[in-house]
Amino acid sequence: MKNSVKVLLLLLLSTAGAFAQTGTLRGFVYEKGSGEPVIFTNVFLKGTTIGSATDVNGFYQIMKVPVGSYQLAVTGLGYDTIFKDITVKANEITSEKLYMEKAAIKLGTASISAEKEEAKTEVKISINKITPREMKMVPSVGGEPDFAQVLQIQPGVIFTGDQGGQLYIRGGSPVQNKVLLDGMVIYNPFHSIGLFSVFDTDIIRNADVYTGGFTAEYGGRISSIMDITTKNGNTNRISGKISASPFGANAILEGPIVKPKQEGGGGLSFIFSGKTSYLQQSSKVFYPYINNKNGLPFNYTDLYGKISATGGNGSKFNLFGFNFTDNVKYQALSNLKWNQYGVGSNFILVPGGSTTLIQGNFAYSNYKISLGEQDQKPRESSINGFNLGLAFVYYTGKNELKYGLEVLGFKTDFTFYNSADRKIEQAENTTEFAAYVKYRANIGKLVLEPSFRFQYYASLSTPSFEPRLGAKYNITDWLRIKYAGGLYSQNLLSANSDRDVVNLFYGFLSGPDNLPKQFQGEDVTHKLQKSIHNIAGFEVDLTKRISLNIEGYIKHFTQLTNINRDKLFDDNAANADIPDVLKKDYIVEKGKAMGIDFLLKYDYKRFYFWGVYSLAKSTRTDELRTYAPVFDRRHNVNVVAAYKLGKSLSWELSARWNLGSGFPFTKTQGYYPNLNFSGGITTDYTTANNTKNTSLGIVYGDINTGRLSYYHRFDISVKKTFTFTKNTTLELNLSVTNVYNRENVFYFDRIKYERVNQLPILPSLGIAFRF
Repeated sequence: MKNSVKVLLLLLLSTAGAFAQTGTLRGFVYEKGSGEPVIFTNVFLKGTTIGSATDVNGFYQIMKVPVGSYQLAVTGLGYDTIFKDITVKANEITSEKLYMEKAAIKLGTASISAEKEEAKTEVKISINKITPREMKMVPSVGGEPDFAQVLQIQPGVIFTGDQGGQLYIRGGSPVQNKVLLDGMVIYNPFHSIGLFSVFDTDIIRNADVYTGGFTAEYGGRISSIMDITTKNGNTNRISGKISASPFGANAILEGPIVKPKQEGGGGLSFIFSGKTSYLQQSSKVFYPYINNKNGLPFNYTDLYGKISATGGNGSKFNLFGFNFTDNVKYQALSNLKWNQYGVGSNFILVPGGSTTLIQGNFAYSNYKISLGEQDQKPRESSINGFNLGLAFVYYTGKNELKYGLEVLGFKTDFTFYNSADRKIEQAENTTEFAAYVKYRANIGKLVLEPSFRFQYYASLSTPSFEPRLGAKYNITDWLRIKYAGGLYSQNLLSANSDRDVVNLFYGFLSGPDNLPKQFQGEDVTHKLQKSIHNIAGFEVDLTKRISLNIEGYIKHFTQLTNINRDKLFDDNAANADIPDVLKKDYIVEKGKAMGIDFLLKYDYKRFYFWGVYSLAKSTRTDELRTYAPVFDRRHNVNVVAAYKLGKSLSWELSARWNLGSGFPFTKTQGYYPNLNFSGGITTDYTTANNTKNTSLGIVYGDINTGRLSYYHRFDISVKKTFTFTKNTTLELNLSVTNVYNRENVFYFDRIKYERVNQLPILPSLGIAFRF
């Protein structure tokens, strides 16, 4: 009996020892020349199937590695493969910083196993990862690639045009799309000329665009998320870029403040970027054929700066700030001005004895916009506030647990006149609190990603419980099905005129108190806007290099808030018997967006192809009508192709073609003299309408029952790179926007009864010097 007990104890001890014979391998991968993290690259143990991919910070972590000696390998597109001998010890964390050198010629056959592995181990539904490489594939208008131009070709994304362009994502309006820059909320990411964003492409490390079904780590919006991460400054040397074209000029300067004393050591660096447009002045010289005596009336200036501190173990702290301005005067239409600025910080802590990462951020931003229109009263809006967050990421093998807290506070101040000339205004302070948890589990061929978010809107005393789920099943190595869905809420809303053919102004408000008590016969129990997402699709690897992604979606906007276009009476005791729909400042609506997106992609060696077709339908319903919102584009096609030539790939040709069906608009039924009866009862209305001071009133038809004509545009660019030294190059970029000079409608001047078109053919020659 005693011998049996001894044997059993020995077996238990040996089993426990066997389970303990693993360790953890983690670290960061950097580019050797600049010290910038190398993102989404493959890190694996040579001769095994054990590996991981780096994240947006260049961080990798491989857990449950059997004890022993290995060769750690790192492969990435455009970089030389590196190997390093390592030893993994039982129950210990081995940290390795790795440095990759750019390949002499970026053509080879670099492994894409990291991307393929990520496709199998992550849900990745309704998300598009955009890196500088993808941005440079799209024809660069004005000689410079831009985030706005590459965003326009993403599945489910609709832009309303070259001028005054607004972003709509799978049925969501701009205010329902949250934009984050290093964790800071950006309220307006695009300039009035829809070709350019406020972000300099050369400072962007990565942008994750979630078109729906996003997990609980994101909240406060009911349609989509754009999460943009900027690069750190060069830690080894002073470097930069200067560029110019007929559209504008850009400059970037970066470098070390405190150099690392040794490879892998800590350091301090900076990066500063500035860009400006002088198109209003230059267009008179380069594009005199444009029918506008003031030229193309777009001016903007964007400034951004960042200081980054990196510790020896990879911990990081960033401090950054920005100032973006936009000023435009549309021909006989309006004066539009806005400005936004902000400061913020974020950090990553890598505890020495733990597999948990700690992330945090704090930021303050301010945005103000004003619009003055001919024959209309001015509209003004401002929003300012802070947001902070703290998150913990815990890794267990290929699984991941993330949880965190967020606090957000902002103040809105808004003045607006609706189409019945009734003044609507609001000034309010708002505070929101949120807690979330997300877990990703790989169970055989199944990937599950349940998450839950609790959002509390303190100013409304309203909680929101938001469960969400993502899932993927790997049917085969080349076929995967996936799903994402959940509940979403937001307090922030926008006000714009549904009578505008082009919506130029977006004012920001928090959830108003002046809502109807009922909607379609049911009690209105809260003041939030809410939605339910359901998205399903599949991924097919048609060949090793060609992939097809198909996603269908339905977004139910169960409660929306909008400016009351039908308000005629003041909401007071004297009008108690008047229906709410005629006296409330705001109304309740519901909406529905549905569609299907197809994406075909090929990317190998010299040739890149990206093809997207989207079929979609959006509707809104209020107490009186169901109508199509101004962004309801039923068909949208984007095709992009790029080809590199020459032994050293110094030539690059790229082209893009976009086709979109017409947007809805509200027709004009008639006109009338807008008399003010300044003479009181003695005013002679038979002659008053002959005076120069009498404005012309408009009788509108039913909302958005008309359709504009189809939009299509073809752009091309040719780029030549001259290399002088390892770090010094000169780029010449010849581009043509709207090659066949398509006359796409911009808006219709109702008063003058004139059609105004989008941008005509615009050739441009840009030059960029990098050092």
